[in-house]
Amino acid sequence: MTEIPVENYARTWGDGARAEPPLTGDERTALTSSLDWHRATFELKCSGVPLDRLSEKGIPPSGLSLHGLVRHLAAAERWWFRIQFAGERVPQLYYSDDEPNQDFDDLDGDVNVAFAVWRAECEWAREIVAEADSLDATGIRRRTGEPISLRRILVNMIAEYARHNGHADLLRERIDGATGH
Repeated sequence: MTEIPVENYARTWGDGARAEPPLTGDERTALTSSLDWHRATFELKCSGVPLDRLSEKGIPPSGLSLHGLVRHLAAAERWWFRIQFAGERVPQLYYSDDEPNQDFDDLDGDVNVAFAVWRAECEWAREIVAEADSLDATGIRRRTGEPISLRRILVNMIAEYARHNGHADLLRERIDGATGH
């Protein structure tokens, strides 16, 4: 087997700025640390971008922007953890029946506020997960009324972040050429 030179490995964002998920551990640790890694990755992909450029929709015809993604991810955190799992009666973020795509379309708000809301929703989600007795604990999936386990919600959120971190890669590279994982 040929050894791969270190310089040929993919460049990472902000070495040491995020905790790598452990290579061993129980299922809860594996899932929550992977989700936190993806959250930190998203934040790193947005770091250093001038505030006025975070709202740029730089890959036509897509309507995605880093600002829109942070709003969307805040809404997803609230939707999955607080509304569907914990059953909280809180309003959805950046959504109405008349304007279902507010997270991506309505970018008039302050980007710093959007990041603060996202961070707060991530913290709420961490608390909800920490308080759950088991990954088998269930909430109610609003679309179908069926039970949905915390395990499945964590897997869904990891997939959500992985998908949108890919989008963030493209948007960031378009803004200033920065790349990494």
